Amino acid sequence: METEVGGLPMVRVQAIAESKLSQVPPQYIQPPHNRPHHHSSTATATATATASATIPTIDLFEFNPTHLPSLRSTIAQACTDYGAFHVTNHGVPTQLLRQIKTTGLTFFNHSSINDKLTYSCDPHSFASQGYGSRMLLNDENDTVVLDWRDYFDHHTLPLSRRDPSRWPHFPENYRETVASYSDEMKGLAQKLMGLISESLGLRGSYIEDAVGELYQNITISYYPPCPQPDLTLGLQSHSDMGAITLLIQDDVGGLEVLKDDQWITVDPLSDAILVILADQTEIITNGKYRSAVHRAVTNATQARLSVATFHDPAKAVKISPSSELVNGASPRYREVVYGDYVSSWYTKGPDGKRNIDSLLLN
Repeated sequence: METEVGGLPMVRVQAIAESKLSQVPPQYIQPPHNRPHHHSSTATATATATASATIPTIDLFEFNPTHLPSLRSTIAQACTDYGAFHVTNHGVPTQLLRQIKTTGLTFFNHSSINDKLTYSCDPHSFASQGYGSRMLLNDENDTVVLDWRDYFDHHTLPLSRRDPSRWPHFPENYRETVASYSDEMKGLAQKLMGLISESLGLRGSYIEDAVGELYQNITISYYPPCPQPDLTLGLQSHSDMGAITLLIQDDVGGLEVLKDDQWITVDPLSDAILVILADQTEIITNGKYRSAVHRAVTNATQARLSVATFHDPAKAVKISPSSELVNGASPRYREVVYGDYVSSWYTKGPDGKRNIDSLLLN
């Protein structure tokens, strides 16, 4: 039997859900302050003011010289206010967006558990490629609360990391779909990093130059129905580690973004792509743009699927605030080697923005 760290059996959340338990196992129960419907007294007081907030939607059809100033201004506002925004008319074929979601659902719903387990990720290391449920390693007291989620993580870029033989061979077009999706997401990420750089008055290549060669992972997440959604999270509150994340979700809601101490539901938007700023972009922009804290909630009746494409620096790259944005003042963040940041993130756990906050200088 495969085991997790500490000799615990490896259990897939989908298998727990299909066993029809009326209560979730204790290792999935969030502490009260993390539960989806917990409100502090201060948060409750501002709930009405932010309840109607929605993530901005930006039409990239305006990506032409005539409309670029307006587009950059719109992007600047979204990055400042939310750290996240939807894009439409993004150039990625809608058929491909639908195909990768269908492909992922087919793997999770129409493959036997034994077939799926042949692609298991290494439970003894973080961020390993393959089929899994648990991303964080245990602490010495085994107090990690588990997410109500299964996933398949693919290492897709640089091409030297891309090994389709380690991806499922079912459905038949799985590997071709992931490879095509990877290439399309890279092109869109580069376009967006250019627009985000220009929205700050920097040269268009600034963020991409700072990040260097893009390291890309594609994670297909499957959130089974949960018998006690008020006690669990599909994905705990966190900000992403890298530079920029591009996410699509099916029509089952569950993604939330934190703004002004309130959780805002990111309603599914057909054929749009959600752009999520990650921590290294916040560092590069010296905090002018904030990485988005987000989480996934569960529900009792419907499974949910999302596809997140992460674009990160290489582990050896050093990230620091842009001197052009510091403007003679003190930088807000100390320089960090990205590989050290990743190790810290997986060792300490996500917990909102505590990882990037540890880099604050004052």
